[in-house]
Amino acid sequence: MSELKQKTTNGLKWSAIERIATQAIQLIVMLILGRMLGPEAFGLVGMLAIFIAISQTFVDSGFSSALIRKQDRSEADYATTFYFNIVVSLSCYVLLFICAPYIADFYHQPELINLTRVLGVVILANAFAVVQRTRLTVVMDFKTQAKASLLSVSCSTIVALTFAYYNFGVWSLVGQTLSFAIINVILLNVFDPWLPKCGFSKTSFKELFGFGSKILASGLLDTIYNNIYQIIIGKLFNAGQLGLFSQAKNLSSIPAMTLTGIIQRVTYPMMSHIQNDQQALDKAYLLTLRLAAVVIFPIIIGLGLVAKPLLTVLLGQEWQSAAELMTILCIGYMLYPIHAINLNLLQVKGRSDLFLKLEIIKKVMITIILFITVPLGIKAICIGMVIQSYLALLINTYYTGKLSTLTMLKQFKVLISIWLLTLGCAAFASLWYLIIGNDIIQLGLIIITALGLYIIAIKYLQSDLLDYMINTIFRKSN
Repeated sequence: MSELKQKTTNGLKWSAIERIATQAIQLIVMLILGRMLGPEAFGLVGMLAIFIAISQTFVDSGFSSALIRKQDRSEADYATTFYFNIVVSLSCYVLLFICAPYIADFYHQPELINLTRVLGVVILANAFAVVQRTRLTVVMDFKTQAKASLLSVSCSTIVALTFAYYNFGVWSLVGQTLSFAIINVILLNVFDPWLPKCGFSKTSFKELFGFGSKILASGLLDTIYNNIYQIIIGKLFNAGQLGLFSQAKNLSSIPAMTLTGIIQRVTYPMMSHIQNDQQALDKAYLLTLRLAAVVIFPIIIGLGLVAKPLLTVLLGQEWQSAAELMTILCIGYMLYPIHAINLNLLQVKGRSDLFLKLEIIKKVMITIILFITVPLGIKAICIGMVIQSYLALLINTYYTGKLSTLTMLKQFKVLISIWLLTLGCAAFASLWYLIIGNDIIQLGLIIITALGLYIIAIKYLQSDLLDYMINTIFRKSN
């Protein structure tokens, strides 16, 4: 096995361990807090999501992607990125601190003033970790990152549950977010100590920002439009309705985001190494596409299938209204990793200009869909999100087909068989709804039936992928 292949395999394994374990813990905590706090607390934090996310995008400014892609990166590049991150994070926090009263007025929620000023500290904490994570990603050391994340999420879980137990309400969610960020940056520096060894370099900045600026622009567009739904619902409806939407969106997106995070963190540096070998790049790209689909399609469709009994059993009756929204959103989020893989190829090829062009096209499309769906209510907004996801897939695959031999048609041929297979298993398992009335029994039987049928189908129809996954998981590695 080549060194790159070994690093990629190990990277996939440790990145998967980190993301899956971290998200599993956070999901359990979110469900517990959902019962203890109710929808309104989640709605208040959801109102601030866009402001934190935009700040984080500015802090990174595409520099981490530029560093990973760059073949001859130097210590000056890392130092310049570090200083840039710190200065921008301070600027963003000061701006948020000043604007806190205006944010509270916009939503008519006075408590958002203090929430904004305290939660904004997470921007400062995360800025100190950008270079650390980038350096570890460049050498494909995901084991160190996994250890730091798992310890951080464990500690932040204790903080959140303790706050909730003592009736701190929404501050439990703030405490969880802040403690994770602060502990994570401390642990990264303990496990892999690093400090800048030189000053700010104008030459490095110009080179990194030349590539990163386009990633920044597209990232800002993506961040704004990914969070614009929270702004609209929070403004036009109320914190409780936003809490229901946010929980439905979070639960339906967690599997997709987790898998996407694993794929992007590992395949981007790996594909950057082979960016000049078109045949090897296309082969790796196709395998990644198939693996993503065969894993994420059944998980997301299954999640949508059991949304009603799942939310009723885990969160209680007050969250039941989120079930229908969650089912709708799952249909769109199943494509999220496929989008990410296609966009990864654009960055690997250095086409950040095309990356930005695609984002602009898709955001115009979202604006039109929002204009149509907002007057029709939250359910219509969710349906619009699904329509946008499928239209965006057509656009993404068209342009990546221009940069590789994997055209839109080839990708659809790969995806459609797995998609139909998943729907068939889900349709058969859903028959239990007609036979059983108890939510808990429904939940168990549907999961067992759908999972069993899918594994059998994959064994006979996609056996090479199943063998690859088993070998990757159980192969002994460092």
